[in-house]
Amino acid sequence: MQVIATTNNPVRMSFLTALLADAGIAAIVLDMHASVMDGSIGALPRRIMVADGEAAQARRILAEANEI
Repeated sequence: MQVIATTNNPVRMSFLTALLADAGIAAIVLDMHASVMDGSIGALPRRIMVADGEAAQARRILAEANEI
């Protein structure tokens, strides 16, 4: 698994995972519940991960959308 993007913004996170899903790339969001540790202020970024074999394609997709 490789980190494709990190964000604190839930709207951006949803958008990025939707872009990847539309391309048939399964993305996993890590640290979703880490906000409990920081008092739910959203200071800890969430990581969007994809499989190693899909990382290059995922980066290309996000770059084409001007998201990385």
